[in-house]
This record gives sequence, C-alpha cells and structure tokens, in this order.
Amino acid sequence: MPDLADVEDLVARLGRVLTEDEQARAAALLADASALVRDFTRQEFTTVAGDVIVLRPVGALLRLPQRPVTAVTAVEAVLGDGTSTAALSGWTWDGRDKVDLTQATWTTPPAPGASPWPNTYRVTYDHGDADVPPGVVAVVCAMVLRTLLSPSMTAGMVAERIGSYNYQLQQGSGAAGATVVMTAADEKALARWGPRRAGTIQVAAG
Repeated sequence: MPDLADVEDLVARLGRVLTEDEQARAAALLADASALVRDFTRQEFTTVAGDVIVLRPVGALLRLPQRPVTAVTAVEAVLGDGTSTAALSGWTWDGRDKVDLTQATWTTPPAPGASPWPNTYRVTYDHGDADVPPGVVAVVCAMVLRTLLSPSMTAGMVAERIGSYNYQLQQGSGAAGATVVMTAADEKALARWGPRRAGTIQVAAG
C-alpha cells in the first residue's frame, strides 16, 4: 500500500532538501506515519477496485466503511456454511456510502436447504481518493518532520548538549525521538476521517 506522503511533500514543508541522514530515514518514517494514520482513521485513502467485505446491516441498510465509495458492483447473501453466497438484485446504492436492501430479491436463489445467515451480506465495491486529501498529507508530514528534526533519538527529550554545542526546542514542540508518534493535535486534525460511532458491523474481510 503506498505511503500517504512522499519526500517531495517533506521538502516542500521544510524549505530545503533533506540531509543525507534525513534521506536515509525518511522512507521508513513515512511508511510508519502512514500506517499510524490508517490505523487511527481505519481509512486507506488510496484507490481500491473490487474490494470485498462482509457486513451485517442496521435495519435494511449496509454502510460501507471505506470512503469515498466510487462504485458498488455486487451484493450477495452469505449462506449458512459461511463461505458460499447467493446473488441479490433490487438493492440500491445512495451514491455515497450506503446500500439499501429494502427491495432486494434473489438473482440466483440458494440451493434447497442452504438458508442464508440472517442479515449477513458480502459486498464488492470500489473506493478511495485519486489523490490523498491534503489534510492527511499535512498530518503525515508533521509526524515525520517532528522525528527527523528532533535533536535526540530519545523520545521526549527537548534539549541536547555536545561539548560547547547546545540545542534546545521550545516546550511542547514535540521532540519525537527515534520513531514517529501521533499527538492529540494530529488526532484532532484526522477526526473528520475517523471511524463512525454507529453503523454497519463489519463481520470479516471478503
């Protein structure tokens, strides 16, 4: 899965090219920051075609977890063995993130005795942004730059002295140490992409 920002994004915010040491660490830190952002928001932010997910609805509605949804291509009822499915027609997609099963009917009825699980469906859909949202890029870059520009590899250290040389950061500037960390400010900036508090239950990956 591609990173949510790249070295050019870091350079644009830093106002200079990365040093040799910074360049050596940048790729790993960008990957780490991207993973933390994806874990926090539960969003991938990149385009995925033909993603398959098993969901249990609220009422007659299935809410698709990845946003934005660009297409819904199939909805199937999961049968009693938990692996086979039966296709449905008559469902509708609202053009955003919900599938309505109110008018759904069998396209191919299940074999006799193969009753579907109640309210369990497998959905195939496309989702993701053509470009990572600028706000997400900004957070990833901030997380990485705090680490690259930290005067120490020790997390939380805001000052470092080597002989007559002394370096000190202002209180609260967030010296991250050797690894990227997500701050409360980062979480606040990402809140709009975070998981919803209520909605469809994801049963399993397809």
